[in-house]
Amino acid sequence: MPHKYEHIRIYSDGGSRGNPGPAASGAVLKSMNGSIEGETIATASKYLGHDTNNQAEYTAIIIGLEKAKALGAMAVELYMDSELAVKQLKGEYRVKNPEIAKRFLEVKNLLTQFDHVKIKHVRRELNKEADAIVNEVLDEKSRS
Repeated sequence: MPHKYEHIRIYSDGGSRGNPGPAASGAVLKSMNGSIEGETIATASKYLGHDTNNQAEYTAIIIGLEKAKALGAMAVELYMDSELAVKQLKGEYRVKNPEIAKRFLEVKNLLTQFDHVKIKHVRRELNKEADAIVNEVLDEKSRS
């Protein structure tokens, strides 16, 4: 029996107010039919407390991948506006920060669980849904 969502595109974003400061991560998962993007099938978010933008970006990738795995995906496309994370994951930049290195390894380990992985840098305006989740979480925390 085929998986319900075999191929998923994940838009992920992380943000920190103050860098470091209050930080959150968000991911939006879309169904894929070949190369055609379908509907939003899930979202994920996490408040991180005091963290940096880059740590939040990596956590967003992690929660997106975990959600995709839970949905039975075998192929994932990671779309993010963090050029640093994209270049590090593609092996173009080295990871020097020890905190980022931990999350980088976690992402790399999660990626081995998928048959096909595509990593793509997108302009910020194409990542608005994930960005909105991050801001929602941060706004909610600042009010409480």
